[in-house]
Amino acid sequence: MRDRLWRAGLCGRRADPRRRRSLHARIGAGRRGFCRHGGEAGTRGKSPLYAAIGGRLAAIVAVADPIKETTPAAIAALHGLGLKVAMLTGDNALTADAIARQLGIDEVVAEVLPDGKVKAIHRLKEEYGRIAFVGDGINDAPALAAADIGVAVGTGTDIAIEAADVVLMSGHLGGVATAIALSRATIGNIRQNLFWAFAYNAALIPVAAGALYPAWGILLSPIFAAGAMAMSSVFVLGNALRLRGFNPLSLRQEKQHEYRRGSEDIGRFGQDDPLL
Repeated sequence: MRDRLWRAGLCGRRADPRRRRSLHARIGAGRRGFCRHGGEAGTRGKSPLYAAIGGRLAAIVAVADPIKETTPAAIAALHGLGLKVAMLTGDNALTADAIARQLGIDEVVAEVLPDGKVKAIHRLKEEYGRIAFVGDGINDAPALAAADIGVAVGTGTDIAIEAADVVLMSGHLGGVATAIALSRATIGNIRQNLFWAFAYNAALIPVAAGALYPAWGILLSPIFAAGAMAMSSVFVLGNALRLRGFNPLSLRQEKQHEYRRGSEDIGRFGQDDPLL
């Protein structure tokens, strides 16, 4: 979209698009006003695009991708899991910081190319440990491969999907928190089943073998031993089936967010309406 916009040219002449850093180095006249407007656009979460004609700065266009309504709930769900959220982007720092403030993102790495994202992931690994990276674009493929867990959005590019370890079938970022929470619940369930199986068998196998008979004369009938083994399997299976009732944390956070937003709307309606 950006390429088509700039190839069309301005005032019938071919425009030469450059990012802010390149223009600052090449163009001096009149750049202060443009930079001020560009900075203002960045603080509002918009990306300023600069265009030069004949080596002179001619125009600035501010573009923005609206934040999805489900994204704040997804970020809150990740925080609810005790995770830190970082944003790695090639966009300018002002825009990235503005978006991060709106969403409550903990750390921002802005104005980086694909190799810069890989370097940032290695740095974050050293600082925080294991890293999961979520991406959907061609530029995200190296970072998806470098992270401990690469999560690709199903609506993204094919190369991102191929480089990822996990693919979300929808573009809903809440699926990231759901996948992490479900993975934790599954691992916890496996550990519970292993503990129960070992403890159950460690307690009853000696009894079935007659270890208590010399001292107390206690023997376990083969019929009861077979029933006990069957009950062990039933317990493990029943404990595993509890995962069917798993309630994604992201959905709970989203419902709470919608409830709070609805309450705020009702509150504003009550304040603004002169009849109430």
